[in-house]
Amino acid sequence: MPVDANGLSSAALPMLRDLVQERLGVFYDAARIEMLADRLAPLVLEHGFQSYLEYYYLLKYDANAAAEWRRVLDAVSVAETYFWREIDQIRAIVNCVVPALARRAPYSPIRIWSSPCATGEEPLTIAMLLEESGWFARAPIEIHASDGSAAAVERARRGRFRERAFRSLPQAMRERYFTRDGDLWAVDPSLHQRVRSWSVLNLMDEEELTAMAGAPVVFCRNVFIYFAEAAVRRVVEALARYMPSPAYLCVGASESLLKVTSRFELEEIGGAFVYVKQSETRRELHV
Repeated sequence: MPVDANGLSSAALPMLRDLVQERLGVFYDAARIEMLADRLAPLVLEHGFQSYLEYYYLLKYDANAAAEWRRVLDAVSVAETYFWREIDQIRAIVNCVVPALARRAPYSPIRIWSSPCATGEEPLTIAMLLEESGWFARAPIEIHASDGSAAAVERARRGRFRERAFRSLPQAMRERYFTRDGDLWAVDPSLHQRVRSWSVLNLMDEEELTAMAGAPVVFCRNVFIYFAEAAVRRVVEALARYMPSPAYLCVGASESLLKVTSRFELEEIGGAFVYVKQSETRRELHV
C-alpha cells in the first residue's frame, strides 16, 4: 500500500481529491495532487488517522463533518491578494454601474458583494473608490464580503495588513486610509465600517450563496482559476438564478465564462470587461 511523504496511506487520495472538488469546487489535477496531500495531512494526522481514506470517511459520512469542512476550506484556500488589484474593473463599477443603479432606484440600497474576499483587500479597495467618488454621501450603498476561509475572514475583520498588501496602492491612499500599527498597517475604522458584513461562505453551497447572490454587483474574481469547469458552471448558474436584472458579475482578468454560460454577456463598460446579465444596459451606460 503506497505511503506518502507524510507517512499516510495515499491509496484513497484521489477519492479525497474528488470529494473536495465536489464540495468546494477546487480541483487538483494529477500534477498537483501532492499539494493537496501536503495541505490536508496536518488535519488527517491531528485526528490520529493513518490514511486519507479514514479522513475521506469522516468528511463524507460523519454527522458533524460541517465543522471539519470549514477547516478543509482554510487549508485549501489561496489568500493571495492585495489592494488596488485589477483596479480598472472596480473603477468601471464605481464610475459607470453605480451611477446607473442609483438613477434606476434612487432610494433602494445598492448592494455590492465581494466573494471570495480573502483577507479584505478587495472590498476595502471598492470602499476607497466609492469614498473618493463621494458615492456614500449620494446613495445608500452596502458592501458585503465573504470567503470560504474562516481564518481569512477573521483577519479581514481585524483590519490589519502587512506591507505586501500595499504593493499597488497609491501612496496617497495609504496615507489617507491607513496608520502604522507596529509591523502592520491598520485600516481607518470609518472605511472599515463601510463593509457592512464579513461572513464565511462556501460558493459551492447554494443555500449559503443565496443569502448574498441577490446583489446587482458581484465580484467573484480569481477563484474560478482553481475550480473545475463543472464547478464554475454550477456557481455561475446559481448566481444567474438569484441576481436581479440587470446584474454585473466581475471575474478575474485571466478568467473567462464564455464557454461556461450564456446567462451573462461579456461587455466593455468604462474601459473594463464585465459580465452582464441583461445586455440592454449597454445603451443605458452609453459605452
